[in-house]
Amino acid sequence: MMNLQQTPPLPQRSISATPPHPDEPLNRDDPFRIADRMHHATIASATLGISPISLFQAWQDWALHLAASPGKQHQILNKLLSKQVRLTRFVSDCALEGEKAEPCIEPLPQDHRFSDPGWSKIPFSLMAQSFLLTQQWWHNATTGVAGVSTHHERLAAFYARQFLDMLSPSNFAFGNPEVIAATMREGGANLMRGLAYFLEDATHVTPHEKCNFQPGRDVATTSGEVVFRNDLVELIQYAPTTGAVMTEPLLVVPAWIMKYYILDLSPQNSLIRYLVDAGFTVFAISWVNPDGRHRDVSFDDYIRRGVMAALDAVEAITGVRHIHAAGYCLGGTLLAAAAAAMARDKDDRLKTLTMLAAQVDFDEPGELGLFIDESQLAFLEDVMWQQGYLDQKQMAGAFQMLRSQDLVWSRMVREYLIGERPQMNDLMAWNADATRMPYRMHTQYLRRFYLNNDLAQGRFEVNGHNVQLEDIRLPVFAVGTVTDHVAPWRSVFKLIHLFDADVDFVLTSGGHNAGIVSEPGHPHRSYRSLQYRHGEPHPEAEKWMHETEAEPGSWWPEWANWLKQRSTGPSAARAPGNEETGYPPLDPAPGSYVLMK
Repeated sequence: MMNLQQTPPLPQRSISATPPHPDEPLNRDDPFRIADRMHHATIASATLGISPISLFQAWQDWALHLAASPGKQHQILNKLLSKQVRLTRFVSDCALEGEKAEPCIEPLPQDHRFSDPGWSKIPFSLMAQSFLLTQQWWHNATTGVAGVSTHHERLAAFYARQFLDMLSPSNFAFGNPEVIAATMREGGANLMRGLAYFLEDATHVTPHEKCNFQPGRDVATTSGEVVFRNDLVELIQYAPTTGAVMTEPLLVVPAWIMKYYILDLSPQNSLIRYLVDAGFTVFAISWVNPDGRHRDVSFDDYIRRGVMAALDAVEAITGVRHIHAAGYCLGGTLLAAAAAAMARDKDDRLKTLTMLAAQVDFDEPGELGLFIDESQLAFLEDVMWQQGYLDQKQMAGAFQMLRSQDLVWSRMVREYLIGERPQMNDLMAWNADATRMPYRMHTQYLRRFYLNNDLAQGRFEVNGHNVQLEDIRLPVFAVGTVTDHVAPWRSVFKLIHLFDADVDFVLTSGGHNAGIVSEPGHPHRSYRSLQYRHGEPHPEAEKWMHETEAEPGSWWPEWANWLKQRSTGPSAARAPGNEETGYPPLDPAPGSYVLMK
């Protein structure tokens, strides 16, 4: 049985700052509302949790405004004729010059579907060029229609792209020269392997169940102890590897929608191990994987029983009042709200604040914002209501749609038609080890942050009182990643304008996860850095990026040096836990919560 330390039972009703609709514990006595919820949840099982009403509203907005815009109609008709002329000219050039004919359109830099040399040969080149022109035309047709709301325009363009991605000639065995070449070379063995992979996946075995990466054995192996546990978090303190450590400890707050060990993967790419070896006393929160019992847990609970409980434990264990804190992804958003509340309440325990790919302004949240409107949220709330949480499979479906070219169609072609399945690595294993989100907390988060942007607008409440990001006056280190589609770096950059603080901002190569897991020695890594001092004119994101040279290498040493410069010097190394203050070691790292399925 698990040891719960300083832990009351799961709350039935928590302090909350949001309106009664999403936040109050459910009224299960209203049969009419229950009927609606159950109907919506049934529909969602066939739509990956996506509201068909939201989609219909977007297409209706676009179609009606296009029907009332004869000028736009003539424009896209002219573009259609122009593209037909370009394609006809390309066909003529191919007849005369063969493979040397110049293509009439190039794919976007991130589109690798037609990179195989076989696509330069007839008839495959004709299919690829026709598809790319069609894709470009649909983008022209779904954008720039006067009167269409920005959100509906983006939705219409997004779903048009999704439909076309499904019909790409690269997805079909006899339309893809790479598949044909592999089939002829192997005598069809590739198709047999692909069929075996398909049948294996169709048995509903999750990728994580098939992989050989296990937390505590292959990943999350940095030595440490669970030193505090309640029903939301386990707090891990890592064993020192140096004789002396920086006086101030470091608390790491990961996102609750992921397992914490993204920051402690294999020994060679573990950020936590790197910080321990650099001479820091590191603590990390490991969130519980919630189930139906957690349906009424609120955002305030995650602050109070997560971040604040961890800070209390760190202070009691180390005897040091001032603590460095770092938040990754949504954990950074949670930490920023907690830091603003601490500043409001004159709690000065935070020494510095680090934000790793974490947003506080959600006005431009990237493509994830496509799935956030009133219709979609009402639909999603009813899905979560039925089971008390959002299942990881439903969350994964939305993320895969954002990059369907790479995560859906190209993967299916590679595995099921070419018969090549990539070997599981630590990052892929972590990505497959998904978590759930509790109903009440996730509803609050989506409404108050993504839909209403309350934190940036000064309307967000913690423990019943407003918090202001301007009250954060700590030294801040922030990291954005160039190709991040979860927390776009330009959105992360906005914290410079919202905190009344000195901010050292780093923009690193890579995406939301790979850009953070960017250990020294990793090939092809680079970063740009900015030192902004409060009171100076605020920089423009685009202008700064284009005027700043990228430095080769990892940003990890830059952050470690920044933390050391803001620490008060070395102290004797600390063993995990402190029995005298009531925090004895409970279990070896990585603990039990990270193993919950």
